[in-house]
Amino acid sequence: MFQIGDKIFYPVHGAGIVETIVEKEFLGEKQQYYVLDMLLRELHIMVPLHKIDGLNIRPVVEESTLNEVLVLLHEGEPDLSVTAAQRQRINHEKLKSGDIYEGAIVIRDLSYLNRLKGLGTGDRLMLDQAQQLLISEVELVKGISTEEASDMLIQAIQGSGSIA
Repeated sequence: MFQIGDKIFYPVHGAGIVETIVEKEFLGEKQQYYVLDMLLRELHIMVPLHKIDGLNIRPVVEESTLNEVLVLLHEGEPDLSVTAAQRQRINHEKLKSGDIYEGAIVIRDLSYLNRLKGLGTGDRLMLDQAQQLLISEVELVKGISTEEASDMLIQAIQGSGSIA
């Protein structure tokens, strides 16, 4: 499915690059593994090739899709009728899906709530995680540094500046 050098997104771990494919023996069985070099926390993760589909790992998005997502960050409002516990569960599922649009909605909604009334600890941690995941993908798609990607995200959330 993926080749060495492919840029990927792994839900909960962020964006990375397929560094190599290795064969390892585990419980007496030889299996092939992707070795993923992840941008966040400078991790190297080994994932069995046969399990890749079940983990929602996907190629990073095209730049045009990323630009759409950055615009989405300041358009719309959250559903204020859900409780904090419901919001946590819903947002966790959105991030776990690996869908960039779902992750952007988590950032948009929590940023809105933060401006409106501030966030509790759980929501603050969820917002930070969602932002870090998106920043890692922006880095790979745009070919820019973490700082530049973070600045781009902040501008997009505020609805100001250029996103190109």
